[in-house]
Amino acid sequence: MQKLLRLFLLLAVAAAPALAQRNIGEVTVTAENKTIPVRVSANTPELNDLAVRAFNVHGRYRLTASGFAYDIRFSLVTPTQVRVDITKGSAGTPFSSDVATGRNGMDALLRAADIAVVKTNGLGLKGFFTAKIAFIGGGGGRREVYTSDLFFHRVTQVTHDNAIALFPRWSPDGGRLLYTSFFKSGFPDIFQIDLNSYQRTSFVSFKGTNGGARYSPSGGQVAMVLSGEGNPEIYISSAQGRQVSRKTRSDSTKASPCWSPDGSRLVFAMEPGPQLYVMSAGGGTPSRLVTGFRFTAEPDWSRTDPNKIVCTVRPSSAYQIAVYDFSKGTAEIVSKAPFDGIEASWLADGRHVVYTARDRNTSVLCILDTETGKSTPISPRSFGPAMQASVWTP
Repeated sequence: MQKLLRLFLLLAVAAAPALAQRNIGEVTVTAENKTIPVRVSANTPELNDLAVRAFNVHGRYRLTASGFAYDIRFSLVTPTQVRVDITKGSAGTPFSSDVATGRNGMDALLRAADIAVVKTNGLGLKGFFTAKIAFIGGGGGRREVYTSDLFFHRVTQVTHDNAIALFPRWSPDGGRLLYTSFFKSGFPDIFQIDLNSYQRTSFVSFKGTNGGARYSPSGGQVAMVLSGEGNPEIYISSAQGRQVSRKTRSDSTKASPCWSPDGSRLVFAMEPGPQLYVMSAGGGTPSRLVTGFRFTAEPDWSRTDPNKIVCTVRPSSAYQIAVYDFSKGTAEIVSKAPFDGIEASWLADGRHVVYTARDRNTSVLCILDTETGKSTPISPRSFGPAMQASVWTP
């Protein structure tokens, strides 16, 4: 069993000793020259709290009561609609006014906040506040799959396996999840869950290890790691788990395959090291990405910027989040935190990620600004351990 877990975690990223830290996940960065000062408010206490929290996690903005570049005001106009009015400077010069519609007031507020980000960030960034996450919650021998909005107001437990579940991954349309679970036979199999009916079906259950499943950007294929033919290798199947085709052949352990934005290539981690390798989705000889670190794993390819892959590195005793940039040919640490940072997943703007921050006692999900290093916890401590988030944007 330990050998099987080692395959998925590649040299025990999630099991290695972690650093103790009181305010796990939080890193405050002063970068006033790179931030936009804004005043943010809403006409109900609940929406005001959510608006302030949303802009507080965004590394492009700095909340202030005076000297602001924009005054962003949200108003609940119907139970499912929020208007956002933006004025410029202390003079209050009208800038824009828009109405967003959602499932409820809080959902509409997040949609309106995304509109405000698009209109004011000045860098062409997309909004990400309406993102959904799938993640693993719980500890010990019981880890279940959950889904949630980005700020944990609506959390749903998806599985009740009473076993170890790992690495949930969204389908591109947000209607399904793939994940690995040990519940059926005590060995890892891949399952698919329909999020409309919550019906679970077996996706792949071959002899040996089955894990690391991930949909292609089109949703038509799935990459995964299987060991049924001996060594753990990268395979690709149809979206139904059929026409399974082997793509790698070597004696090295492989994990965490991830598709390029156009679906033409795969990046994955492979021992020794491990290190990151890229190859054609059709197979062929993998090419190593020279990151500058002896340990590099858990890649996630940006859907917004095809030049960037976020990953986990280990420069010393602690794990950190790094970004590999094809244009530079190297990776740079972006988390720079006094605790472990692992398992990053890109948000829609190609600048922020959701990742796991971990100390000796627990783990929390955080949003990290890869430009400034600012990190803000989003999963409450009252929830308990949370990890392995996968992001989906409506």
